[in-house]
Amino acid sequence: MENPLLGQEPLPPFAHIRPEHVEPAIRELLARNRAEIERLAAIENPTFATVVEPLEELHHRLARTWSPVSHLNAVLNSDSLRAAYNACLPLLSEYQTDLQQNEALYRAYRLIEEREGPSLDPDQRKVLEHALREFRLAGVGLDPQRKERFKAVMLELTQLQARFEENVLDATNGWSYRVTDPAELRGLNDTIIEQARRRAHEQHLEGWLLTLDQPTYVAVVTDAESETLRRAFYEAWTTRASDRGPNAGRWDNTQVMEGILRLRHEAAQLLDFRNYAEYALATRMARSVDEVLQFLQDLARAGRPAAERELAELEAFAGRRLAAWDVSFYSERLQRSRYSVSQEELRPYFPLPRVLQGLFEVAERLFELRIRERSGVPVWHGDVRFFELQDRTGQTIGGFYLDAYARPNKRSGAWMDECIGRKRLSTGTALPIAYLVCNFLPPGDGRPALLTHDDVLTLFHEFGHGLHHLLTRVSYPSLAGINGVAWDAVELPSQFLENYAWHPDVLQRISCHVSTGEPLPEKMQSQLIATRSFHAGLQLMRQLEFALFDFRLHAGYDPARGGRILETLNEVRREVAVVPVPEWNRFAHSFGHIFAGGYAAGYYSYKWAEVLAADAFSAFEENGVFDSGTARRFLDAILSRGGTRDPLDAFIEFRGRKPDIRPLLRQHGITATGELAA
Repeated sequence: MENPLLGQEPLPPFAHIRPEHVEPAIRELLARNRAEIERLAAIENPTFATVVEPLEELHHRLARTWSPVSHLNAVLNSDSLRAAYNACLPLLSEYQTDLQQNEALYRAYRLIEEREGPSLDPDQRKVLEHALREFRLAGVGLDPQRKERFKAVMLELTQLQARFEENVLDATNGWSYRVTDPAELRGLNDTIIEQARRRAHEQHLEGWLLTLDQPTYVAVVTDAESETLRRAFYEAWTTRASDRGPNAGRWDNTQVMEGILRLRHEAAQLLDFRNYAEYALATRMARSVDEVLQFLQDLARAGRPAAERELAELEAFAGRRLAAWDVSFYSERLQRSRYSVSQEELRPYFPLPRVLQGLFEVAERLFELRIRERSGVPVWHGDVRFFELQDRTGQTIGGFYLDAYARPNKRSGAWMDECIGRKRLSTGTALPIAYLVCNFLPPGDGRPALLTHDDVLTLFHEFGHGLHHLLTRVSYPSLAGINGVAWDAVELPSQFLENYAWHPDVLQRISCHVSTGEPLPEKMQSQLIATRSFHAGLQLMRQLEFALFDFRLHAGYDPARGGRILETLNEVRREVAVVPVPEWNRFAHSFGHIFAGGYAAGYYSYKWAEVLAADAFSAFEENGVFDSGTARRFLDAILSRGGTRDPLDAFIEFRGRKPDIRPLLRQHGITATGELAA
């Protein structure tokens, strides 16, 4: 039987993919690619058509073959799949480095740029520019010894980053909390309690069994009246994969993290950067370490006074000093007291089918789309759905899978990823396909999944990423969708779309009480909107803590002293943290964004892009949030351009000026001087 990963189906045949297919498929495809690369590199008179386009085709084919494997490893993890996935990581790392260190190809690209550059269209010139930069950042100009060392470093990094993520997943799955006294569950929603009862029954236990999946953790620390339960969950969550906590040392990431930081620093220095932060900024919108640090420190100065007042107010409300596991609980109660609305009370108004319908209406109205569910598509789990996007003429332009619910062996969090990238080459075309993954509470008996408003924001955020991938007009896979986009600008579309989940018209469209069918009452709606700036100072300082920790960790690494991970985190906390945390907190050990994902020396991107998003949305507020002309300019300048345009130039094209920080502070209810806005 033919290997399903090597077939030519329009969509991955998930039902037929098995772990034993993975390594043979990747080995065969890499061997084919290497032979073709050797042929291309030997062409005497290289042109864009004879060298660059065929390489774009090779990249596309490999990406769409590996994509379902990487995806299944994240959403349906198993020992056999993990082993197959890990066996391929060194093969892919070696291939990628060999490709980008290929001097013959590098010379060919330079020759094409020199000979054809003026006659190429802007997108083609950007493909060349991007590729030449990637060659240089992979060490194409290094001497043979340093080149080989760079290759070894990248291989080991790939393996360590995968191990980091595995340890976090195993630590998350490896802890549970049994409850025998129903009083300890007071405050939790019925769905979580029923799930815990069913889970205990399946394991032949009395009572309830709570697990460490993200929805349960958030519900416990936000709603559980039992401080004992909140503390147990907080400790288990913040010590995952570390040397502390209930599973101390079992899946400890300490040495993995040290290895990752050491290797990143070495890779940067091999390329003559002083540190990994400088290396990372070579492909970013921000231009220097000092610029990023100044940006974060400016935000901290603006946000800290508000955050300190918010914490003081919260402790006055609670009548005592608060521990870290108390803050979310009392914040929710203070918010409920002040605005008479809570996340749990909002759940019945946000059934997932209605939220999706309203979300799709927003996208359709803004960008002249039609979004329709398509049945009969191969999926990896019974909960997964597939949707197609059509333009105003009815032509299909892309599609996406939605995997909405938490389950065992699925990575926590929410994300959008590329299933298939868009291409329009002489060798053929492909429409963009995305994965949208969330971890919401699943449906209960006889009723749909019910979302908190925080969940709604998450869904809008990830769908914004999805639109960035799906609405691209770029023909070349290396720059289509989110590919080639500066990492500190890639969050712009996602954070932009979140704004619509706060707008009164949209709240009416996405809300529908699960029992009565009524939309969110006007009073509740205004109360919910008023919560947008509630504790914005505390939330801002928390994000700045993460961002400064990440950036200083990579900018200040010293091989003689090692990673200084806890020391750096404690230094940052002394500067910007407002809520004290216990000394045993090991948040960094599960900080997958920077140790396993793409945000190393880049977590600041969330706030950086949030400035862009708030300012972009202010243009819609000025002209009408569904103004067709503004939406068309946003689509033309930003959403459709992929990595073919410098992000600052693209923003200026849309906004008519450089970004302004004031719309973001205004959304947070904070003035530039740190005062709470009236």
